[in-house]
Amino acid sequence: MKKKFLHTLLSVSLGMGILTVSGVPAQAAIEKNPSSSQEIKVDNLYVIAFKNSLPKDYREIIEQAGGTIVKILPEVGGVEVQSEQPSFLEKIKNNPSIEAANKENPFIQHTPLTLPKLQTTTTTNKINQESFWDGQWDIQKVTNEGQSYEIETGGYKDKDGKTVHKAVVGVIDTGIDPNHPDLKNNIIGGRNFVPAGMDASETGDPNDIVDRNGHGTNVAGIIAANGKVKGVGPDLGIRAYRVAFSESAAILPSWVIEAIITAANDDVDVINMSLRYYNTKTMIEGFAETVLWKRAIRYAVQNDVTVVAGSGNESLNLDDKKAVTTFLNTIYEPYGIKVKGPATAVPAQLPGVINVSASTQWSTDELAFYSNYGNSAIDVAAPGGDFGSKYAQTQDPEAANPFYMIFNTWPTYLDSYISPYPGYDYTMGTSMATPQVAGIAGVIKAANPEMKPSQITALIKQTAYDYGKPGQDALFGSGEANAYRALINIKK
Repeated sequence: MKKKFLHTLLSVSLGMGILTVSGVPAQAAIEKNPSSSQEIKVDNLYVIAFKNSLPKDYREIIEQAGGTIVKILPEVGGVEVQSEQPSFLEKIKNNPSIEAANKENPFIQHTPLTLPKLQTTTTTNKINQESFWDGQWDIQKVTNEGQSYEIETGGYKDKDGKTVHKAVVGVIDTGIDPNHPDLKNNIIGGRNFVPAGMDASETGDPNDIVDRNGHGTNVAGIIAANGKVKGVGPDLGIRAYRVAFSESAAILPSWVIEAIITAANDDVDVINMSLRYYNTKTMIEGFAETVLWKRAIRYAVQNDVTVVAGSGNESLNLDDKKAVTTFLNTIYEPYGIKVKGPATAVPAQLPGVINVSASTQWSTDELAFYSNYGNSAIDVAAPGGDFGSKYAQTQDPEAANPFYMIFNTWPTYLDSYISPYPGYDYTMGTSMATPQVAGIAGVIKAANPEMKPSQITALIKQTAYDYGKPGQDALFGSGEANAYRALINIKK
C-alpha cells in the first residue's frame, strides 16, 4: 500500500505553508484578470469584498493602500490583492466602501483517518475485466440497477454516433484525465485556475486541465463515466475546472470562487464541489472569503446552476458549534489562527448548496464512520463508501475490506493505489458521495430543462430513500438520494 493513499479517501482538505513562489502579476482591465502564466507570491495575498459591486475607483483604493490587484471578481464585488506593506490591511479596512478584507489563507490540511492495511490480492477475482459494473455497488444503488438509464442518461447519440449532452456538470476539483477512455467523449472543456510556479509542472496555462492528483478524475467518473465503469449520467457533459495542483491538492479560496463564477458564465447546469473549507466571521482570518463564497453561490443559482458540495470527513456534528470550533482550533492554532466563534463548512453549509453526507453499502441506519452530519446541515446522503461493517464495529485493520469503497475512474498515467487495473481505483469519502448527487441533478435537468435549482433540490430530497430516523434526520437529511426515483417523479 502506498503511503499517500489516504488523500484518495478524503474530500479535498488542503494544505498551508507549501505555497511559496515569487513574482507579482500586472493588472489590466476589469474584464480581464491578470494572466495565470505569471507567477504569484501567495504569502502576501489579501481578499477584499466591497459592500456591493466594485466601485469605479476600486483601483485607486487598492493602490493608495499599497496593494497590487491580482484577481478581479466583478460578479461578486471582490478582488484579490498582493501587498508587501505591513499597514495595507489596516488602511484598506478603513475605507467605507469595503465590507470585509483579510489575508488569504490556503485550505488547511487535515487527515483524520488512520489507514489500515488493506488486503487487495483478491481484486482480480472479483471483477470482470471487460466491464466493472459488478464492482460498482454505489452506481447500482443510485440508479436502481441501471433502471434510471432507461429514462435518462444525460444525453443521446446523434445520427453520426456523436454524443449530444443534454446537461453539463462543472467539476471544480483537481482536473481530469482528458484522454481517459471512459470519460473523453463526455469532456467538453474547462479551465485551469492554478497560477504558474506552484510546482515545476505549472505554467499557468488556462487550458491545462490535466489532473496531477487523481481526485478530480475519480469524481468526474462517478458523475459521467461511460465505458468499463459507469457514472450516474453516462451521457452527461463534463467541464473540468482545475483549482488544485499536484499531489498536495493545495487551493486558495479565490481560485474556487472564480471557478464557480466561470462555471456559471459557461452555462453549466450543475456544479460539483467535493471540497471543504471551514470559516467564521469571528475568525482572525477568513470573513471576506465567506462573503464572496456566498455571493458566488448566489450568482450561480441565479444563473440556474444547481450547486452540490460535500459535508466533510471529520466525523463532526456540524450543529455542535462548540465541537466544530474545538476541532478547528487544533488544526489552525499551529498557524497562528484562532477560531473564536461558530464555524461554517464552506461551501456545503452555504445557502443554495445541496449538502451531502456519505452513506455505505451495508447500512440504512448509519453513515460512513468519517462523514460529517447535523440535522440542520445535511440535505441528503449518497454512497461514499467505507471499509465495511466489521471495520466500522471493531476498527480492526484486519477487517477492512476495499470492496465496500467506491470503484471508478482514475488517471491512466497515475499509479492506482489499490486496483490492479490502470485507469481505475477504489476511493471513499464525502468527495465520492457528492458527485452521486451532482449526477442525479444532471440527469434531472436533462430530463426537464425547465426545472430551476430549487425545484431540482426539492425533487432530490422528496424522492430520497428515507433512511435513518423517519423524516429529516441528522445523518441522512431527507434520505439517500436516488436517480431512478427522482426521474420517475418528474412532472412533465
